[in-house]
Amino acid sequence: MGELYRKGLGQKAGVKQKLAEDFHHSSVVRRVKDNDFMLEADGLTLRMAREMGFCYGVERTVQYAYETLAEFPTSPIYITDEIIHNPQVNEKLMSLGMKFLNGRYGCGKKIEDLDAGDIVIIPAFGVTVHEMRQLLQKQGCKLVDTTCGSVLNVWKNVERYAREGATAIVHGKYSHEETRATTSQVEKYPGAKYLVVRDIPETDVVCDYIRRGGDRADFLRRFEKSVSPGFDPDRDLERMGLANQTTMMSSESLDIQRRLRKAMVDRHGEEETSKRFISFDTICSATQDRQDTLLQLLQTHPLDLVIVVGGFNSSNTGHLAELGSKYAPTYHVENETGLASGQEIRYRDPHSGSLVSKANWLPEGKITLGITAGASTPDNIVGRVIERLFGLRGIPVERLVPQPQAAPVR
Repeated sequence: MGELYRKGLGQKAGVKQKLAEDFHHSSVVRRVKDNDFMLEADGLTLRMAREMGFCYGVERTVQYAYETLAEFPTSPIYITDEIIHNPQVNEKLMSLGMKFLNGRYGCGKKIEDLDAGDIVIIPAFGVTVHEMRQLLQKQGCKLVDTTCGSVLNVWKNVERYAREGATAIVHGKYSHEETRATTSQVEKYPGAKYLVVRDIPETDVVCDYIRRGGDRADFLRRFEKSVSPGFDPDRDLERMGLANQTTMMSSESLDIQRRLRKAMVDRHGEEETSKRFISFDTICSATQDRQDTLLQLLQTHPLDLVIVVGGFNSSNTGHLAELGSKYAPTYHVENETGLASGQEIRYRDPHSGSLVSKANWLPEGKITLGITAGASTPDNIVGRVIERLFGLRGIPVERLVPQPQAAPVR
């Protein structure tokens, strides 16, 4: 049997400075925040969302990774998958000697290759029930569990649904690490079921089946990868509980809840639906705060364009870009390299998800742009993007951040 660490390793004070140096130090970001989240020079006005960048859960996850390095300085340390969805953070951990078992950074070693006593970090998204059991009970590893508290709250609700015999309907992406870990919680309860819906169109398919039934085989083909084994829509849509991948768009999750509940009322009536349909808002507060403050910025200030900074595979960052695109041209970049020049930007399209480029994206003359960042984006990356934005207008960083004056020579 392995060991499980869920409250850090007692090295918080010792790694604080290193974390600040590697991820948080940005004099430009500090300047923007101190100036009421605004920076202006030579006709370029930048306005920053008041909540952006590292959230508490991500901060804690990265801190635990650094504590693990400090506690086991000579031991190989593995992470099951990307610790968070930010390439700069993951690549930094790799440069410090950590190895990833799965995903695009995979080292070639798998969970079953680990030995007793090997040190493994569980990412913020968590791992499946099966993987946790194998790591602890079969492989006997030392686990540093950084699973986000908001994710654990979703699991608690999903387990409740399973105990009470209700199918867990999860608004999320079935291939996302968090959703895989969430749906696996039903495995603890024999006969429990789940169904993952990605968006409104998929939800409407489920709602139509609730109201009128339909072709069972066609339904199962449609949701082949996003239902539990043995799922039967004729049986398993009779009673349900709703949960969310914590990083989804809040407004969409609420709409999905309304649509599913309306379908249940149409089928069973209001009184019966109160016994058959359970829902809780499980969007994490950090995701909600970043969406709310971006929306406030968009609705308060006319913006010529919006820059969203964060990993291309970060769900919460992608949803910020979707939100921005409803109000102004919006460009989701991972870092400053996406801002190739004033004539070209390379970014992730918020609607298609494709990586594209656009010419003549930065207007001349006086403009106002907004900037925000996903919950897994460190301040230093945001700072470099801001410096690049002003640099494309020929405005050096020295003009953005007042330099300390040298003491006069006496």
